[in-house]
Amino acid sequence: MIYWDLFLAFFIPNIVGYGGGPAIIPLVENEVVGRYGWMSSQQFAETLALGNTLPSPIATKMAGYIGYDVAGIGGGLVATFATVAPSLILMLVALGTLYRYRDSIKVKSMSQWVRPVIMVLMGYLTWSFLDEGVHDAGWIHTGIIAAIAVVMLWRLKLHPVWAVVVGLVYGGLLLG
Repeated sequence: MIYWDLFLAFFIPNIVGYGGGPAIIPLVENEVVGRYGWMSSQQFAETLALGNTLPSPIATKMAGYIGYDVAGIGGGLVATFATVAPSLILMLVALGTLYRYRDSIKVKSMSQWVRPVIMVLMGYLTWSFLDEGVHDAGWIHTGIIAAIAVVMLWRLKLHPVWAVVVGLVYGGLLLG
């Protein structure tokens, strides 16, 4: 039963999500944290942060890790398969049709209407992480970490992994 739950927890967000890993993260969080309770919001946020530091798509890394954490190697394989299966199925079914009608205004409009939904989902995820950070660490520490990240990412143009590492070190030394 746990394998079926893992399959559904990752298959459904990936079948209804549009826009790749970042777009389905809030949907996966709803399943993993909200529906099944396999992780807390904090653990999910930490998994997301660590997953972003590693190369390759975020959705498959998170699925593999969460699946392994819940049900061992089999769980990791099931969750990873459930993550890539919708894309594979839809790609095989829809690619020919979309390619045939690629110049159609309806196909172009369909893509444009999905973007605001993705933006709202990402905004909600960002707000929930900010709210939890403020609740756990307070405004001052959250603000300091955010300011450091902004400088590192926008001003110094460093890779996001360095912002995550600095945030982890800061949290470990000052908040641990």
